[in-house]
Amino acid sequence: TLRSESEVIGLKQNSNGKSGVVWVRTRGHNQWDEVVLDYVRWVMVKKRDEGTGPADTLVPNLKPALAVSDLVIPEGLDFGRYDFALAGERHRWDDYAIGERIDHVDWVTIEEAEHMLATRLWQNTAKVHFDATNRADGKRLIYGGHVISMARALSFNGLANAQMIVGLNAGAHAHPCFAGDTLRAWSEVIDKADTDAPGVGAVRLRLVATRDGDDRP
Repeated sequence: TLRSESEVIGLKQNSNGKSGVVWVRTRGHNQWDEVVLDYVRWVMVKKRDEGTGPADTLVPNLKPALAVSDLVIPEGLDFGRYDFALAGERHRWDDYAIGERIDHVDWVTIEEAEHMLATRLWQNTAKVHFDATNRADGKRLIYGGHVISMARALSFNGLANAQMIVGLNAGAHAHPCFAGDTLRAWSEVIDKADTDAPGVGAVRLRLVATRDGDDRP
């Protein structure tokens, strides 16, 4: 049984004076009050009164990346007898090289209806995702969470033996997507580290999704 709580740890008003960025640390606890998830995120929030001056700026000092010692490896995890034939993918931790770029090959075109269901499920009710009259160009903006989820799904082709995400360093949804845009994805191997778990190694990856052959994320 899970519950969560968030603590505000930073504030910074945007230059337009109409909104600002709020940093929060969210912790998830189980029924024994043990922390099972701990992460920091930042969200953009509209100001209550645009006429007021900016609040005191406080940008939290966060780690640029997680160290392997920060990773929580499930107790008892043992890949010593991992069957690569049954997995259908031969690549192992030793085969990945720092600086290597892995093309995930597949492309996927985003349509109107599929993203709206995901947007509702994540309780995002922003009109720009649903109402085609909300923008001058008549387009509905594709929810960024859907774009990130599609990029993650594409990444399995080429990383079939990757078992779990044990940490996220950062992320950015850098450019908008609209219905009809086609996504592709690739990963870059940033770092590698061994772990104490038998047969288990950690790989730090940068996943990048681009649209319609554009090299911009």
